[in-house]
Amino acid sequence: MPSDLPPLILPPLTDPAPPGSRVVRTDDGVDLHVEFDGPESAPVTVLFSHGFTARLAEWELQRLALRDRYRLVFWDQRGHGRSAATPLHDATIDRTGRDLGQVLDAAVPSGPVVLAGHSMGGMSIMALARQRPELFGTRVVGAFLMATSAGGLVESGLLGRLLKIVRRLHLLPVYLRVLQLVAPLMERFRWRGSPFGRWFTRRFLFGNRADADRTSVRLVQGLLEETPFPVTAAFYATFLDHEEYGSLPVLARVPVTVVAATHDRLTPAAHGRRLAAEIGPGAELVMVQGAGHSVNLTRTDVVDRALLDLLDRVQQQLRQAG
Repeated sequence: MPSDLPPLILPPLTDPAPPGSRVVRTDDGVDLHVEFDGPESAPVTVLFSHGFTARLAEWELQRLALRDRYRLVFWDQRGHGRSAATPLHDATIDRTGRDLGQVLDAAVPSGPVVLAGHSMGGMSIMALARQRPELFGTRVVGAFLMATSAGGLVESGLLGRLLKIVRRLHLLPVYLRVLQLVAPLMERFRWRGSPFGRWFTRRFLFGNRADADRTSVRLVQGLLEETPFPVTAAFYATFLDHEEYGSLPVLARVPVTVVAATHDRLTPAAHGRRLAAEIGPGAELVMVQGAGHSVNLTRTDVVDRALLDLLDRVQQQLRQAG
């Protein structure tokens, strides 16, 4: 059953940024919003990467569970939340992996770090592992991969066939250019808070009938609809092409927890099982029955326990090594 915690209320983006927030400017000039919590003297820092079309506030319940014991760092991925807009051709997992590395360098310049990622955030971690493998086992000492995939999300059906055509004809730049041209019109006529949006959110972001109440569905719908539609559409193109299985041996150097949900329709549970299997013995798989893609909001107690258990494993390994 879902967690009995009170409903989560997120501050609107129109509110001032919290005290202590900072901006990390990437090497291509995009300003990324970063927030901090927890004691600076903590033995381990946890760096959180949120999911597609969400923002760092989606981790608010995990922030409450960990803030007394660990140093916490949160960031909004490019084009999301308080971070600056991204050129549409840079709305890719390869780029968010580089962004994550630059946030790590700037916001956590020293000490052991555990990377936690939900959905697109987990994909960003895998991209970073491919790009900068030297970090894993040295600076990065653990990874928490929740409701995510290393690739193959669309391999069949109509979308799969369309993807093969786009690849063969090299049409992705054309797609992105069209998005850029029609972006103002798309945003002007976008209907936020619609009944169809609620149906879509309930259908694809939550699990079985007991998984969510109306308040949770509306909260997640609001998060999804904050991200400009052209950014959403641009990132969607990169999900179709996402493949990071080659990075998993790098992640195998550190303790990993993979959280998958049995009713996740966006990153099905089979992807979590394959992730854990290919990472190997250092990966623990937590399968959450009945939950959907927003598992950290509807099964908060299970996710918090899995993350705390991972941090215990990491600290035990650090003590043994040190």
